[in-house]
Amino acid sequence: MIERRIGVHVSIAGKIWESLERAKALDCNAMQIFSRNPRLWQASEFDQSDIEHFKRLKVDYDIAPVAVHIPYIINLASPVAGLYKKSIVAYIEDMARADTLGVEYFVTHLGSHVGSGEDKGIKRFSDALNQIINKAKPKTMILLENTAGSGSWIGYKFEHIKRMIDELDQPENVGVCLDTAHTFEAGYDIKSKGGLDKTLKKFDKLVGLEKIKVVHFNDSLSELGSHVDRHQHIGKGNIGLAAMKRIINHPGLKDAAFIMETPKESDKDDKRNLATVRKLIKG
Repeated sequence: MIERRIGVHVSIAGKIWESLERAKALDCNAMQIFSRNPRLWQASEFDQSDIEHFKRLKVDYDIAPVAVHIPYIINLASPVAGLYKKSIVAYIEDMARADTLGVEYFVTHLGSHVGSGEDKGIKRFSDALNQIINKAKPKTMILLENTAGSGSWIGYKFEHIKRMIDELDQPENVGVCLDTAHTFEAGYDIKSKGGLDKTLKKFDKLVGLEKIKVVHFNDSLSELGSHVDRHQHIGKGNIGLAAMKRIINHPGLKDAAFIMETPKESDKDDKRNLATVRKLIKG
């Protein structure tokens, strides 16, 4: 049996360290959070005592890695000058927050070209990330998350991610978060054994499997190649339980943490999905 670090996206309601309490209550040894409201530009500063308590609990509970997810409003691929500059400033602020918390990863969606075209969007994104890394000098590793390719979103092809990394001044500071639902929705057949092997082989050739630090482990409510981003409970979607089992036990992903972003109406949903995943690993 391959040992796995598994977890879910947890709320930061209340004090920031309460997110670790929630993850611990679910018996997670990895987790993902936002460091602030993901739909607002402004963010309140952390209290120093809360930061110190967060760091202590992280060690005490052995929750690692912790990934902070970028806010939804940031768009580093935007052709609109005002939003582009604002996104870079906000990104640098959020990187500083992640560094302050001492987390391992900063998960980054790849943005929308908003009609300017994929090539320009990819160049825009890479230029922004170079500015951010050069200015922020982050300790936290940035992870590029592949997308389903809805609308004008970039990053749904592995070739996009390769190009983004190739254009960075410091590519060693950047890894990948592979989302299973997005991968399937983007048209990569990870449902069949042969399809999964082919998909990971292609990723390895273009980017390198060692770059995958986190897997967003989500089933898909949408069909293969639909480009519609809709997550589903583990084994209840179009990827299916057998395929999800193959994915989490695949030797090519043995060093990645598996973090779920499945639908959540209550903690019971997280508990059910975590129980399902633990059975997949043991089985």
